[in-house]
Amino acid sequence: MTANWTRKRERKADVKSRAGEPSHMFSRCRVIGCDTPARAGTDDGLDTRFCRQHADHYSRHGSPYKRSYTAKELAPYRKAAMAWLEANVEDQWVRNAVDRVESLYRAAGPHLEAFRLRGLSPEGRARAAWARLRKEKVDPHRVVAIWLAVEMAIAADPQADRKPEYKRVQAAKLVHRLASGTHKRWESGPGGVQELHVYPRSRGRVLRHIGSDIEEATALLVEHSRGDAAGYMRKIAHEVRVVSHLDFT
Repeated sequence: MTANWTRKRERKADVKSRAGEPSHMFSRCRVIGCDTPARAGTDDGLDTRFCRQHADHYSRHGSPYKRSYTAKELAPYRKAAMAWLEANVEDQWVRNAVDRVESLYRAAGPHLEAFRLRGLSPEGRARAAWARLRKEKVDPHRVVAIWLAVEMAIAADPQADRKPEYKRVQAAKLVHRLASGTHKRWESGPGGVQELHVYPRSRGRVLRHIGSDIEEATALLVEHSRGDAAGYMRKIAHEVRVVSHLDFT
């Protein structure tokens, strides 16, 4: 145990030392139009691709330049996806996707309050999110619908980021939000009623793990329902895009 802590301390010191030595090889952020050096080109980190601003954006949104879709933008797609799932509830691939999400719930381990996540790895925090969903009894159909909704939103977006990572992060952010946080209330005590509201951070590798889980759970549904589901999603995506265009012009 002592040896492990020693190695961790030495590695931390080494990373800190290297992060404080700017490299002139990385004088530009990779985002077109950004003149700020990548973090490795400053004394602010080791990222060889992006500056601090775009690195943070990438961590939160899954893309260094494209923002996340808003709840309002995704609402019609989520509604359409749920309607399709309800109409095809007996389809074997719909059942397969739902069963796989339920398996994620069961395999997540014990429920942990949001304020007890400190020290967990990103993968451990992702499992904790699935455990919170299980505890809150969130319908697995809602998780599957989120993936289909993101598919539709990207299909309808003329300037979409079509990299798999962006799709995973967009779906994971919505699912992470379903998991909410930890809320406690004490009616009596010093100072009267006390409340505690803690929400886990929605960014970084945790979202990548959750997104990969969702993608894997829905993979067979997407693969085997392309003729029906994909055609339906393209139709809905087109209709929503047209309506949105009319609403804002």
